[in-house]
Amino acid sequence: MRASALLLILFSSLLAHAKPVHINVWHQMIYGHRQVLAEALKKFEKENPDITVQATYRETEELRSSYQSAAMGGAGPELVYGPSDQIGPFATMGIIRPLDTVLEKADFSALDPLATPEFMNQHYMVGDGVGNHLMLIYNKKLIQTPPKNTDELIEMGRRLTIDQNGDGKVDQWGLVFNYTEPFFFAPFISAFGDDFIKNDSVPNLNTPALRSTFQFILDMRDKYKIIPKECDYETANALFKGNKAAMLINGDWSWGDYKEAKVDFGIARIPMISSTGRWPSPLVGTKGYSLNVNMKSPEHLAAAIKLLKFLTSESTQLLFAEKVGILPSNLNARNSEIVKNNPLLKISSSVMEVGHPMPIAPEIRAIWDSLRTQYQKVLAGSATPELAAKSAQEVAEKQIHEMNEVLEPTGGALVLKILFAIILICVAWLSRKSFAAFVNGFQGPQKFAYYMMLPAFLGIFAVIVYPFFYNIAISFSNFSLRTFQDWSIVGFQHYAEALTDPRFYSLFLKTVIWTVVNVVFHVSIGVFLAIIINQVMPAKGFWRALLIIPWAVPQYITALTWRALFNQEYGPINIFLQQFMHLSPVQWLSQPFTAFAACVITNVWLGFPFMMIVALGGLQSIPHSLYEAAVLDGANAWQRFRHITWPLLLPVMVPAALLGSIWTFNNLNVIWLVSNSGEPGDQTHILVSYVYKAAFNLYRYGYAAAVSVLIFLILVVWGLSSLKAQYRKETQ
Repeated sequence: MRASALLLILFSSLLAHAKPVHINVWHQMIYGHRQVLAEALKKFEKENPDITVQATYRETEELRSSYQSAAMGGAGPELVYGPSDQIGPFATMGIIRPLDTVLEKADFSALDPLATPEFMNQHYMVGDGVGNHLMLIYNKKLIQTPPKNTDELIEMGRRLTIDQNGDGKVDQWGLVFNYTEPFFFAPFISAFGDDFIKNDSVPNLNTPALRSTFQFILDMRDKYKIIPKECDYETANALFKGNKAAMLINGDWSWGDYKEAKVDFGIARIPMISSTGRWPSPLVGTKGYSLNVNMKSPEHLAAAIKLLKFLTSESTQLLFAEKVGILPSNLNARNSEIVKNNPLLKISSSVMEVGHPMPIAPEIRAIWDSLRTQYQKVLAGSATPELAAKSAQEVAEKQIHEMNEVLEPTGGALVLKILFAIILICVAWLSRKSFAAFVNGFQGPQKFAYYMMLPAFLGIFAVIVYPFFYNIAISFSNFSLRTFQDWSIVGFQHYAEALTDPRFYSLFLKTVIWTVVNVVFHVSIGVFLAIIINQVMPAKGFWRALLIIPWAVPQYITALTWRALFNQEYGPINIFLQQFMHLSPVQWLSQPFTAFAACVITNVWLGFPFMMIVALGGLQSIPHSLYEAAVLDGANAWQRFRHITWPLLLPVMVPAALLGSIWTFNNLNVIWLVSNSGEPGDQTHILVSYVYKAAFNLYRYGYAAAVSVLIFLILVVWGLSSLKAQYRKETQ
C-alpha cells in the first residue's frame, strides 16, 4: 500500500514537472507583423516544448489601459509589446520590471541604443527594431521622383489631385495622411523652427513654429486642396493601397501591408520646408518587449526571459526584416545581406538621420492630448492657430500638474477611516447570523445546493461586489500615476473638485440629452416596428431575426463601421445626400454638433432592436378580443393604440426603457469609437468617456473613480424615482 502511494506521488510529480509553462504576450502589431510573430512563436515552441505561448493582439490604447488594469490587480501578461513611449508611465507606476537585473550588459550593447531607452537610469524595454518613424511614401506608378521641398510637394500634389470623371468629387489625391493626429504633423513643427517638447517632458507649444505648422496643414487642405477634408489612418491607408493617392505620410510599420497589397512604392524624407530650409524631424523610437512585474512563479520569469531573448535575437529580427522590412535593432543583423540589399531600409536610415528620439516620459501623454484637442479645433474652424497654440500650452501645463500631483491626507481622511470602520463593524454585527447560517449550510442536509451555488457567489463577489467597493475606496484616495503602488485615503478632495468644476455640469447636461434622445428613439422605433411586424408583416420570424442583427453585432464593429459611413468625402451617407438628394456633403465628424448627432444615430441603430423584441413580446400577450371589442365599438387605429396597446405595453416598456437609459448613460463604446475619443477637440464627450480619459489617458484614477461614483448615485436616484413613479401610477 505504501509502495503504491509512493509511486502515485512520484508519477504526479513527474506530470507536474512535465506540464509546460504558459506565457502570455500582449502586443499591438498590425496584421502583417502578426503573421511573422506567429511564425516566430511556432519556432520557439518547437525549440522549447516545455513552454507554450499565447499571443494576444490589442489596439494600442486598449493595450495600455488593459495592461494597467490587469497589472493593478496583480495579473496581466508576462510580456507586453508596444511603442517606447509607454515605458515612462508603466515604469512610474511600477508595473514593468527593470531589465538590468535579468539581462547582461552584453545583451544591451549588442543593440542600437535607440532600442534600449533608459528611464530613471534603468532599462525597461528591449526593442526588436529601430525606426517606428514617419516618412514620405510614394506610388511609383504615379511619381518617379519624390518632392524635395514643400514647394515641389504642393505643385506635385495639385497636379496629381484629379477628378477623373468630372462629378465634382476627387478620385485621386496628391497627398493623404492621418493629419488629424498630432503624431503625424509633429515632424513639421521643428522644421518651422522649434521643438514642441523640451527636456523630454516640458511642453513648448505656444511658439511661432506650432502656429506655422497649424497654418501649413490648413493651407494644404483648404488653399491648395491636395489632402482630403477628412482623413483618418484607415482612410489614408485604403486610398494609398487602392492607387487613389500619389503620396502618403506613414511609418515603416506599414511597408509589409503595402507589399501584401502589391503596391509599387518608394520612400523618402518628408519634404524640406521651403521657407526655412529645414527638414521635418520625425520621432524615432522603437517598439519592444517589457516584463510584467507580476510573475506567477520563478519558472514563469525564466520562461519569459527566454522568450524575450528569442524575440529580440538576431535570427528573429532578420525574419521580420525579410518579411515586413523592419530595421533590426541588433547591430550584427544589420550586416546581413537581407538588410544590406533592402533599398527601403537604406533610405529609412537616411530619414532617421534628421529624426528626434521619441520622448518616453509620462508627461508626453498630456502634451499629445492638449495638442490634439486644440489642433482639432483649428481644423474645425473654431479656433485660430494663434489661440490654439496658446491654449495647448496652458492645457498641457495644467494636465501635467494634475497628472503628477500627489494629494496629502486631510482631516477628512481620518473621518473616512473611522466611518469605514463603523460601517464594517455594523455590517458584520447585523449579518452575523446570516453569515453563520450560510457557513453552516455547507454541513447541513442541503449542502449540495450550497456547493453548487458557491461558484456563482464567488463570481459575483469577484466581478461586482469587490470592484464596486474598491472603486469607492480609491475615489477617496490619491491613487494616480505617482502613487500607483502605494496610494492612501486622503479625503473628499476629488468629490469637491468634480462638484465645483463647471465642466462636470456641462457634461452631465450633454449626457442627459444623449440619454433622453437615444431612449426616445429606441422606444418609439422599437414599438413602431413591433406593431408592424405583429399586425401586418408576413414571415414574422424572418423579420424579427433580420431586425435584431444590429443589436447582435458587437458594438466595436458597428461603431467603426458607422464611423466609416460618416466620412465626409467617401462615406456612403454623404454620397447618398449628394447624388440622390442634391445636398452638400455634411462634415459629420469635423463639427461638434454633427459629430454628436453621428454618435446618436449610431447608438439608435444599435439600441432599437432590443426595444422591438421587448415590445413584440408585450404585444403578443395582449388578448386579441380587446381589439375585436374596440372595433365593434367603432374605435379607429389610433384610438385602439392609445386606449389598449400603449396602456398594456407600459408595464413591459417602462422597465426596458429604464434599463436602456442606464445602458445609454454609461455607453462608452459609441462615443469613443465614432467620435475617435471625443473629436473634434474633446467636444463630444459625455460623463463616462470623460471618466475614461481621466483614468487611462491622464492617469487620474482617484478623480475618475470619484466621478464614476457620482454617476452611480445619479443613476440610482433616477432608477428608484422612475420605479417609484411607475408603481404609484399602477396602484392608483
